[in-house]
Amino acid sequence: MQTEMLEMINVKLPLEQCSDLFTVKARGGRWTAVDRQEGVIFSSEHLPIQALSFDELKTTVLLNLEGKVMLPGFVDAHMHLDKAYSLPFVRNKSGTLLEAIENYRAVSPAFTKEIIRDRIVKAALSSASFGSAVLRSHLDVPVHLGRDIAMRTIEAALEAREMVGGMVDIQYFPMFFYDPAYERELTEFAFETLLMGIDGVGGAPHLSPNPETNIGWAFRLAQRFDKPIDLHSDESDNPDTKTIDIYCDYVKAGGYGGRATAGHLCSLSAMEHGEAERLIAKMADAGVAAVTLPAVNLYLQGRGDRGNVRRGVTRVRELTEGGVPIAAASDNIQDPFHPFGRGDLLQIGLMTAYAAHLAKEEDIVTVLRMLTSNPATITGVKQYGIAAGNPASFVVLDARLEEELFQELPSSRWVYNKSKWTFASKLSRFGLEPSLSGSPA
Repeated sequence: MQTEMLEMINVKLPLEQCSDLFTVKARGGRWTAVDRQEGVIFSSEHLPIQALSFDELKTTVLLNLEGKVMLPGFVDAHMHLDKAYSLPFVRNKSGTLLEAIENYRAVSPAFTKEIIRDRIVKAALSSASFGSAVLRSHLDVPVHLGRDIAMRTIEAALEAREMVGGMVDIQYFPMFFYDPAYERELTEFAFETLLMGIDGVGGAPHLSPNPETNIGWAFRLAQRFDKPIDLHSDESDNPDTKTIDIYCDYVKAGGYGGRATAGHLCSLSAMEHGEAERLIAKMADAGVAAVTLPAVNLYLQGRGDRGNVRRGVTRVRELTEGGVPIAAASDNIQDPFHPFGRGDLLQIGLMTAYAAHLAKEEDIVTVLRMLTSNPATITGVKQYGIAAGNPASFVVLDARLEEELFQELPSSRWVYNKSKWTFASKLSRFGLEPSLSGSPA
């Protein structure tokens, strides 16, 4: 049910970086006003959001947030929805990236389109329930195992996107693994998928026999279809792994600044500081954005180390200070690459704060921007944020201070997207009440 008009008072907007409370208004699914208040407003007409059931919430137009935090809908800029929840069928004894890749590829022919589609739907709705409004998912497309196996993931992904379209938006970037032996088959497959509605070009050139050839092929493909490019980059403990260097050259030469993203960048944290600074400056100059995946890289990296274990999380603070747009994202959910996770970006924000030493009071908004406005820019989301004229997409969290978001990871959340309330869960002193939602359709 769409709420035509919505007015909320006593709203905390941490991204505004002020202590004031706000009154916000929306009509027809768009913000019409965002106004600072003169202190707390007391109103018997505005009902406390905490006191309402989900059905009551859907029909209430005047709400009192009582100082609760509101953020624009989270943007999870790097996920693997097709692999989510596959852990019961494929394990990873060593905990390494290479074993995860090998084991998943070994069992992937057994996953039907329906299995993959259902996993995508489940992971997407879980993410949406925690407040995400936009997801970017990389897709496993092992063309060398046969076109049918690769295409079933594409078809499953497109069907899943239709199924959850009333709740959350999904972008897809297939991980095209370039191999000269399969170049014709891969190119034909990539052309077909991009014509089917796939959003961009992905890959992992640092794992390719010839990274530069792989990057060149990916760029020609992206330019041919005028699509953005988002590559897994240097997910390695080896400080000499520097495909980001080549990547930046292609971005700058091709005029792709602002349309190119590098995920992981683990080797950046392992290399000598001066060399890392050079590459960060090169990324900023070329216009390459970064996405850090702290949960998965803390799990996968440094498996061969003893004593001083490299943890793989990229240089988040240095990238931020160097002018590189950077987001934090979920990556894998309960699969051989990462046995944990649930698609909760607030949880990822907490891990980022720990891993990147971003825990000072003034750092909190920096981390929040890595879950909201930064990834929105990176993924090309237009008219984003809590401002008049923008679509009203937001999550209300049961916290009154920015730091409480990471101190408490509040379970009570209310999610509004697509011109309606989509999810609500409340934690009372008696425990967490069942999460309620509307239909995915």
